Amino acid sequence: MASARTIALVERLVWVLIFGGLLTLVLGLATRDASAATSWTLISLGALATAGGVVLIWVRSRLRLDSPPAPTHKDPP
Repeated sequence: MASARTIALVERLVWVLIFGGLLTLVLGLATRDASAATSWTLISLGALATAGGVVLIWVRSRLRLDSPPAPTHKDPP
């Protein structure tokens, strides 16, 4: 069970990791001719961030929203 705040955080992280990772990966591909070490570092970090986002999609699919507490009915005194 997860709160709505936790689910929103996971969903936000998914977007940031996937799109940030893809952007970093593309930057690494674009800099292959300039510096091999820099480009492979960017490609690796981008691929890892994208994979992390994909894993978080799976994690999010397993999270369930907490059910609200059941109302208690009390008789007035």
